[in-house]
Amino acid sequence: MASVTQSFMKFFRSSGSREAVNPAQTAPQKLSRRSSGLGELARMWDTTEVLTVLDLGSTSPSNIRHFTERGHRIYSEDLLTASTDPRLVTKDEQGNVVLDSRQFLADNLVYPAAHFDVVLCWNLPDYLHESLVRPVVGRLWSVLKPGGMLLAFFHTRDAGPDSPCYRFHIVGSDALEMQKIELRRETRRGPTGAVHTAISDGFQLQRVFNNRHIENLFRDFASIKFFLARDNVREVLVVR
Repeated sequence: MASVTQSFMKFFRSSGSREAVNPAQTAPQKLSRRSSGLGELARMWDTTEVLTVLDLGSTSPSNIRHFTERGHRIYSEDLLTASTDPRLVTKDEQGNVVLDSRQFLADNLVYPAAHFDVVLCWNLPDYLHESLVRPVVGRLWSVLKPGGMLLAFFHTRDAGPDSPCYRFHIVGSDALEMQKIELRRETRRGPTGAVHTAISDGFQLQRVFNNRHIENLFRDFASIKFFLARDNVREVLVVR
């Protein structure tokens, strides 16, 4: 999920005058939150050992800086945006629309086994299409080292179905900035075939996992720990 670039947008009126649009009006607002799960996970990277981290979101300069300044390696992979590829759409034996998980994993998360020490999963399972959730978690288990840790966020029912999808940027040992994700899509219109970029509201919450569902989702992992936050989010830290 590529970060939204702040820029001035100019347009001409019929009178020939120009008006600049304030970028603060078009860029998604950033919110702050504390993360107990991140705080506990942060103990891992206060070490002289070089860690390899997988950040499951669009490229975040603050996340890159956070890890590289400590001598660690970080990879970013935007699985939510990748899941919108129309080539993935197919139907199951009952005729229901699903996404081709085999093709998805052939194109994404292609890493050697036991490659990562840390996976920052963020809120991916809540917004990813149902047919991809278990295959993706299975792949994450395989690319994590034994003893490696994964952090994920899950909404509670009190959050409501319209809870926006955020990109998370690390700004401290237990502090995050949250930036609402807006999807950019290109469509061709008019006889000239000109490309216009439309911005949608972002990803929709697909489901709400209860504790039993979360435990079942990570059943192949060695341990799981829950942290209940104040913003109707459960943070989950699991160990491979």
